[in-house]
Amino acid sequence: MMQALKGVRHLQSSAIKQAVSELSFPVPWGEIKGKVWGPDHGRPVLCLHGWADNCGTFNTLIPLLPKECRYVAVDLSGHGWSSHRPPGVFYNFPGYLLDVRRVIDALQWSKFSIIGHSMGGNIAGMFSSLYPEMVDALVLLDSYGFLPTDPKEMLEVMRQGTDQMIEYEKMTREKTRRVYTYENAVERLLAANPTLSEHSVRILLERGIVEVEGGVAFTRDFRINLKNTSRISFEQALELQSGIQAPVLVVIAEDGFEKLFVKPEHRPFTSAILQAYRDRNHSVVVTIPGDHHIHLNNPEVVAPLVSDFLLTKLLKQTAKQTEKQASVS
Repeated sequence: MMQALKGVRHLQSSAIKQAVSELSFPVPWGEIKGKVWGPDHGRPVLCLHGWADNCGTFNTLIPLLPKECRYVAVDLSGHGWSSHRPPGVFYNFPGYLLDVRRVIDALQWSKFSIIGHSMGGNIAGMFSSLYPEMVDALVLLDSYGFLPTDPKEMLEVMRQGTDQMIEYEKMTREKTRRVYTYENAVERLLAANPTLSEHSVRILLERGIVEVEGGVAFTRDFRINLKNTSRISFEQALELQSGIQAPVLVVIAEDGFEKLFVKPEHRPFTSAILQAYRDRNHSVVVTIPGDHHIHLNNPEVVAPLVSDFLLTKLLKQTAKQTEKQASVS
């Protein structure tokens, strides 16, 4: 099926014995690239990585998940091997939502599941709210699906992001690309991401660096480091959350996102969002020991939870189809 898709390049990777293939989706400013696992007609699952990561974040988890599914993991714009956005353009959630919509259109998927880690989970939550008829199951890995901002801080954050973009553009007129040795790149990524194991860092660097004269350079667009100027309030987050119709599995790491990124005064917001999931039918919230990248560092801890959830949805879907066919006949 994939080879027949117009505008989608599908290149088989012989290095991994045809277990994984590369995908490339055209976008107005270049390409969005990614990887695919599983049978052509398997149950479709889209996998969205976190901020500053790439689709390699799912390399260790997906092989442990149900073989009946077809997993497509993409490098979001400005990450991994995907093209950077045009000059002068912000990286924000509306832009990432458009990326997902373009990928889904290229894949010709009308119904699919989403697995999202961290920022990828926030994109997945918003997409599932905007397009509830398209998403049949949602898995959030150390993500709440929505990350609200206190309205009192919004203007300050938006101003910071705007000023940072102006300063970045001034710097890039003179700044040259920084070059590292491979081991220096490993050390730099380890220092910036203390929740990653060295093995996980090397996995992410497969798509996170490129060979250049004198060594290697990071592939990601450093504009992703600028303040995100697109924010929502707690009330907006709850309203968006109420639009999700799909069953939801939320896997929270004890030493993960909340401890790393959520200010103590904002934790009542995330607690309320989790409670809203618990209050929904067909949604499960699980807290596990581990850190923010446990799905990559120790996938055997996460895989059984995700597998059971996806298989339950798959079995229910199969049962409904069988029941429908029986009633027709």
